[in-house]
Amino acid sequence: MTYLPEIYEQFRSDYPQIAQAYDALSGSLHDAGPLDAKTRRLIKLGIAVGAEAEGGVRSHVRKALAEGITPAEVEQAVLLSLTTAGFPAMVAALKWAREVIHSPR
Repeated sequence: MTYLPEIYEQFRSDYPQIAQAYDALSGSLHDAGPLDAKTRRLIKLGIAVGAEAEGGVRSHVRKALAEGITPAEVEQAVLLSLTTAGFPAMVAALKWAREVIHSPR
């Protein structure tokens, strides 16, 4: 994965100690239980959809694709949010996900 939003790169540059602490916490959370990497990535995508976080959805879709998760699996994860997050959140996330899926990598 090569793309990182400029503001994220600036944050990491301006606040390296906070970025390192965030990375350590993230790693600890991923290692805290029995879920495999694919399941964790799809859960994180679902959380981003529910939060209506465009940057999060785009980031988790990019990471999912880089990790070998298929576009169909990504889209199903987004579609599953319909009955919990609602149609507007799901359809917006589907748009964002498809833009990432169909963008040149």
